[in-house]
Amino acid sequence: MSELVRESPAAGPGTGGARWLVEAVRRLGGRPAVALALAAVPVGLFLAGVVSWLIDWRLGVDSAVYRSGAVALLTGEPLYDKDFLSAEPPWARLPFTYPPTGALLFVPLALFPTQVSWGLLAAISVLALALVVRIVLHHLPERPTWMTPASTTVVVTVLALAIEPVWRTLFLGQINLVLMALVVVDVLVLGQVRRVGGVLVGVAAAVKLTPLVFVPHLWLVGRRADAVRAVVTFVLLQALIFAIIPHDFARFWSVAVTDPERTGPTFWAGNQSLHALILRLTDLAPWSLAAAIGVGALLAVPAVILVRRFHLRGQPVQALLVTAFFGLLLSPVTWSHHYVWVIPLLVLLSSRLPEPLPSGAARVRALAGVGAIVAVYASCVLLIMRSSDPNRPAGEKPELEWTPPEFLLGSSYLLVPLVAGVLVLARARRGTG
Repeated sequence: MSELVRESPAAGPGTGGARWLVEAVRRLGGRPAVALALAAVPVGLFLAGVVSWLIDWRLGVDSAVYRSGAVALLTGEPLYDKDFLSAEPPWARLPFTYPPTGALLFVPLALFPTQVSWGLLAAISVLALALVVRIVLHHLPERPTWMTPASTTVVVTVLALAIEPVWRTLFLGQINLVLMALVVVDVLVLGQVRRVGGVLVGVAAAVKLTPLVFVPHLWLVGRRADAVRAVVTFVLLQALIFAIIPHDFARFWSVAVTDPERTGPTFWAGNQSLHALILRLTDLAPWSLAAAIGVGALLAVPAVILVRRFHLRGQPVQALLVTAFFGLLLSPVTWSHHYVWVIPLLVLLSSRLPEPLPSGAARVRALAGVGAIVAVYASCVLLIMRSSDPNRPAGEKPELEWTPPEFLLGSSYLLVPLVAGVLVLARARRGTG
């Protein structure tokens, strides 16, 4: 029989609002070795940003665009009228693709040089990842004895750097880990805090539209006031930015938001969404987006069923992950680095490992889930696929010439949630889920 450790009822999920998290941070101060280990990576990343600024090393292509969007907002430069912004360095000439409210929330980055802002964002991102791991652990109170909260948070945060969505997020200066933390805190922590729940989901959606998928999630789990609050927060931020830069507001919502190609060709191998898969399978058929929306609508039915089932069984992490991965599949553009949600999934699967681990074939079966996830997302398989390159002639589109094995490997990121969903539904029908 597995040996499991359970947190005290007073610290159990759904109780005491955010007090348990405050207490966990306070206890961290009494464990300097753990605190030092947790701080080592973010401090190192920030220092790397400073050094990279001093030697003019190119780091943080996407964070350079974020910072330039903030500079444009402060100086009155239009965000969407040109293919790149004037504050972007020569090695990061990319269009600003986020909502204008994103530029508003990126303003702190404008206070630092480009590479230093990358280091700052990377450091915050690692701390956000650690926060996500700690919150997920709290909501998985039954786990093997070796999964103690403090040490597991540090170990998982460090090992997560080997997972491609995580290290690519950090290298590019992406915002994925911060947005995930905002959603996790809102959904798993703030549900017990009156008049606050939903606000962080609204803020995350104002930075990047895809977190809007968590508004119906809040509604499905019975937090209807929080769902409304998320929408109100999002709308108020839109109203604020309209008052500040009405031209950019109108330009984004009338032109930029309807152009997924603004982020780059959507058929690229790095795009692991249903839309990209259908584009590659149909040689860029013009009806691909409509087909992807149709498939997404069909997948919404089992997704809703699973969210409700997990919620009613008191499994909020599982319910949250269903919505997160459904959102990744549904979005027209889901780059590989958006799959940072695989980290809480790995924590969940690790918590279900038997203790002690069996031997032989039974051990292989026990580790199959964790092993498969690591094999897919740490293998960097998408980097070795035949894929488009901006330096090649414009007519070359290797993704459209993939063989069946290449399609399987080149779609592995998006196949994981699809296969996992099928397995969960099959276990539920057998009564073993």
